[in-house]
Amino acid sequence: MTEWRVIQLEEHDAYVNMAIDESIMEHIRDGKANPTIRFYRWKPSAVSIGRFQSMNDEVNISRCRSEGIDCVRRITGGGAVYHDYDGELTYSIIGQEKLFPKSIWESYRMICGSIINGLKRINIEAEFAPINDILLKGKKISGNAQTRREGVLLQHGTIIYKLDVAKMFSVLNVSKEKVSDKMIKNVEERVTSVYSEKGVSFQELYESILYGMTEYREYKFATLSSGESKRSVELAKTYSSEDWNFSR
Repeated sequence: MTEWRVIQLEEHDAYVNMAIDESIMEHIRDGKANPTIRFYRWKPSAVSIGRFQSMNDEVNISRCRSEGIDCVRRITGGGAVYHDYDGELTYSIIGQEKLFPKSIWESYRMICGSIINGLKRINIEAEFAPINDILLKGKKISGNAQTRREGVLLQHGTIIYKLDVAKMFSVLNVSKEKVSDKMIKNVEERVTSVYSEKGVSFQELYESILYGMTEYREYKFATLSSGESKRSVELAKTYSSEDWNFSR
């Protein structure tokens, strides 16, 4: 059975978080690292946009800068996401494509199944909603995104711990007409959070997702290699550059 490396919960800025994911991908591609699961938070809070989005179109850049919120482009697809330091747990799972189903839909279902399994530990009965969401009673509680490069799959996603819709609207480009009590209520009817449902601590959420992601895998706790760390420092320079973030 394949042995996985698990990197326990860390805190990094947006650029380093994205750089670490890509560095791990490269090292797995080159046969220098085991498949990896890592958990992290965004410090400071951040906005990430999908690979093919426009930062200017999606993000209130001046608001983010005035509040010290990072803005970064991901290498995965999907939409703009506000990553609240206090409001979410983020994970990445990275491994050779052969470890996952060939079908993108099936690979999402398998990986999201581990999250759903973990949520059961805190009595949250969630379900997979194709192609890449997890729902609780019809409300979104987790969003996920994936890419495959040179035989390596990366999926990362968020589990919503607390939800601040007003703050989310303030940093994303939402028209003023839409930022109304009615619109906020509409989002709150479609999105939920672990804390509002069960009131558990962030640590309890983390431990439950850690359990779900590792229950059926051989694993050991470890850290980045020196090579991965060095490469992530280099990649972080790209992720923090205007050339990358404003390339569309």
